[in-house]
Amino acid sequence: MKVYYTEALRPGDPKSETERLWVYNGLDCCVTYEVLDNILPQLDNHTGSTYALSLALQAPVLEMNLRGVLIDETERDKAIATYEADSERLERNLYRIVHEGVGYPDFRNSAKTKAWRSNGLVASLLYDKMRLPEIRRRNERGELVRTVNREALEKLQFHFIARPIISHILLLRDHGKKIGVLKTKVDEDKRIRTSYNIGGTTTGRFSSSLNDFGTGGNLQNIEERLRRVFIADPGMKFANIDLEQADSRNIGAWCWNVFRDGQYLDACESGDLHTTVARMSRPELPWTGDLKADRKIAEQPFYRHHALRHMCKVLGHGTNYLGSPYEMSKHTKIDQATIKDFQELYFRTFPTIQKLHEWAQKQLIENGHLVTPFGRKRWFFGRRDDRDTLKQAVAHMGQSMTADEMNHAMMALWRLNIVQILLQGHDSILVQYPQEAENEIVPRVLAAMRVPLELEGGRQFIVPVDVQVGWNWGKAKDADGNVINPNGLSKWPDERGKKVR
Repeated sequence: MKVYYTEALRPGDPKSETERLWVYNGLDCCVTYEVLDNILPQLDNHTGSTYALSLALQAPVLEMNLRGVLIDETERDKAIATYEADSERLERNLYRIVHEGVGYPDFRNSAKTKAWRSNGLVASLLYDKMRLPEIRRRNERGELVRTVNREALEKLQFHFIARPIISHILLLRDHGKKIGVLKTKVDEDKRIRTSYNIGGTTTGRFSSSLNDFGTGGNLQNIEERLRRVFIADPGMKFANIDLEQADSRNIGAWCWNVFRDGQYLDACESGDLHTTVARMSRPELPWTGDLKADRKIAEQPFYRHHALRHMCKVLGHGTNYLGSPYEMSKHTKIDQATIKDFQELYFRTFPTIQKLHEWAQKQLIENGHLVTPFGRKRWFFGRRDDRDTLKQAVAHMGQSMTADEMNHAMMALWRLNIVQILLQGHDSILVQYPQEAENEIVPRVLAAMRVPLELEGGRQFIVPVDVQVGWNWGKAKDADGNVINPNGLSKWPDERGKKVR
């Protein structure tokens, strides 16, 4: 074996690329081991338990990274062809509107790029030719420059003369992103793989990116309409398990632990919180008072591919996490006055939410850190009296608990060794199992995914889970209950045909 004296090693010393990688990885392992004895004494009871969980997670994460998910290439090619055909039609319409309606023939494709992709051409069209008011933002050098990003285009869309042009550009850009995701490089075995980073975020959530061989990508934010290209292996079936309203329930757990006030947690546990928020924010809709019927109303399309219920989920979360009416209006597309009225009603209904914000501010100023009910400790290094630091802390309170609920559940499921874990989202997990053993396996999966936590005063707290099964990752039915994807995910029934709670 060749011996390297690392203190004498200089760049360029290794004689080949393979040898260079040996040295690189050897140093990576050895130096990490050398500093371990200095790091371990710095851990306390809280950070020590978090470190132990991160170490344990390496096993299931490595399996996910290696296994990947099978891709239906026929379905993928069909989706790409559909999006490309739609894009070509939209592109022809856009150029005709610009050429004939605006009289701007210079807005056209070049050999290198599409005109609608070019920020320079789009800015010239909207600001120079159409004389729309310029929207500016600071670039990386701190210079104030005009921009045509999505936020700017959505603001400019309020100008009537620009609306059809901007609508086309936004839709083309959305299609371009979808095509890019669908064309992500797949490995030779027709599987797509990602590389999960266990310590990739400050909340405990995983992050994901290209795998070690430069293929795949981030698989944690795949849009619903693209998911049907992900398919189970032959003889296997998918189960997608979601934590139900985890962030909201976790804020309720904080309210209970700090103030012994169970009003918000009780609301979360008594029914569909997000449909309730939809009723509060859009009182003009024909609500019936029946939760099932009202949820159907709340699932109607509202903005882009998001339903009203989803946007009200964002509205409730944003209010919980100190979102101002101005900030939330940009994200939800609900006017600021409506959001202001909603927040006043929301805080009158759940006054402990505001008290929790004040408590978090006090903790930051006095201690500089928070410890979640799961024992995850995080220090905040911004100005302790700054609103942005407080917003980070308040968001961490719910999101970090969700991350630990998912991570502990994944560990319990992996130790059962009855399914293959494929993907982990922020509050969901995708597994596959032998389809003939479904009635035996799924109940055990559900039991493993329910992570019990004892709150202050002995109150038992468990975030419920929802499971859907199918042979591809897309949903089987649309919001109206129509079957659009027969092999997609649908609610799993027990052997008597009833839904499992």
